[in-house]
Amino acid sequence: MGLPQRDFEYHTYADYCRWPEDARYELIDGIAYAMSPAPTTRHQDVTGEIFTQLKNALRGAPCHPYIAPFDVRLPHANEADDDVDTVVQPDISVVYDPSKIDDKGCRGAPDWIIEVLSPSTAGHDMIKKKTIYERSGVREYWLVHPVDKVVTVFVLENGAYGKPITQELIGTTASSVLPNVVIEWSFVG
Repeated sequence: MGLPQRDFEYHTYADYCRWPEDARYELIDGIAYAMSPAPTTRHQDVTGEIFTQLKNALRGAPCHPYIAPFDVRLPHANEADDDVDTVVQPDISVVYDPSKIDDKGCRGAPDWIIEVLSPSTAGHDMIKKKTIYERSGVREYWLVHPVDKVVTVFVLENGAYGKPITQELIGTTASSVLPNVVIEWSFVG
């Protein structure tokens, strides 16, 4: 079961910016999907620990990690912000190019996105978001399954995600876009 749609109208970032702050949505190709309620403490713990490890590993580096809520605007071409029809809030985004960052969040594909799966968002993250991340040029996409205790890694090769790599959440997993960065999984109990 997917996330509920706000309505059946086509929306852009201009619409998104006018909605009440307490109503959280993601836009995918103009369709507004209601974001799930506040994540579980388990989801928060896993996301927070990964973010902390990334923040520590990237201290002093030219790239920065960001944690949700953080708007990532994914234009199809050079359209103005108001006309962008895809705006997502990944759990964690790592952006190498500082010119993509502004006061609104990120415009353009982050280099690395990590989504921590919840039962209510798993299908959305694994299908819809994977498709737009691939299309937009996100170089590495991780799906962390805290319940199943596995991570699925997609790496962009020649404009498409190759065969995914799935690993148990034991030991460490290295990023392919930031090879000196590894996530250590001992916190997953």
